[in-house]
Amino acid sequence: MTTKRSGIHGWIQQFLRTEPPRSKSLMVTLFGDSIAPRCGGLWLSELIQLLRPFHMNERLVRTSTFRLAEEGWLQPERQGRRSRYSLTEPGLQRIENARRRIYDPAPQSWDGRWTVVILSRSGNHVADRADLRRELEWEGFGTLAPGIAVHPCADRMALVAALDRLRLRESAMVLEARDLEMVAARPTRGLMAECWNLEALAALYKGFVARFQPVPAMIEEGIDPQAAFVVQTLLIHAFRRVVLHDPRFPAALLPAQWPGHAAYDLCRAIYLGVYEETNQHLAQHLDENARRITNRGFYERFGGLKKERRANSPDVD
Repeated sequence: MTTKRSGIHGWIQQFLRTEPPRSKSLMVTLFGDSIAPRCGGLWLSELIQLLRPFHMNERLVRTSTFRLAEEGWLQPERQGRRSRYSLTEPGLQRIENARRRIYDPAPQSWDGRWTVVILSRSGNHVADRADLRRELEWEGFGTLAPGIAVHPCADRMALVAALDRLRLRESAMVLEARDLEMVAARPTRGLMAECWNLEALAALYKGFVARFQPVPAMIEEGIDPQAAFVVQTLLIHAFRRVVLHDPRFPAALLPAQWPGHAAYDLCRAIYLGVYEETNQHLAQHLDENARRITNRGFYERFGGLKKERRANSPDVD
């Protein structure tokens, strides 16, 4: 067991040396994965303590927290000399949009229908088109032509929210389309190759698998709570960086042996192996108002976490 634990600690240190995460981005991962399912907020002193194993010093944490607040992710609450930070409403919405793409499996079936977004001439200003393109790319849409974006299985609620944020609902046309059987149409895979770079995405997934493949064997014999917390945070941070570039096509449209499936399965297996100890670590380092998981959706991650939990693992209120 000592060898296994030494191995995972060595893996963590090598990861932090070779792929040190950016402080602001890692903090977003921490809030989304570990803090949002609880109370959604924590003291700055607790945040500093939690991020110390990632080689982030107090000054860097303070600076990053301040910048995330400036960017609308976090909101501070002063109580005397202490500061408590929680996600803003826009921050919570971003976390929710990312949550579905990180923890939920990709769709399997497809009914052949495409969602098409067209920015009409009345909303065809350069700034509008640039903002809309960024939002739609975030939601996995591909650009077919200037002002025209497509997706085979779009998240329609997220699309409506994006149009509302940009105040473009009255300027954009959202259509549903499918192939006409009597017309010799361009093959779907040709359209996909033009709108999305699946080869680059496959390479990202393969890199993720190569990096995390040794981890299950290392944690199989046991892992201490702090190491589990670090592994889980690095795992979701790395997976998030890949999966948020994924348009999440249904399996019917993907190449055979698509590496995204293996990456998801590996991520799920590691998460199942460490989340209980991670919860123990958080219970030890957060105040009593933030220790317990209050969001029942937490245990639905990755298709359902294990039902049996150790007696000293924090439960759902």
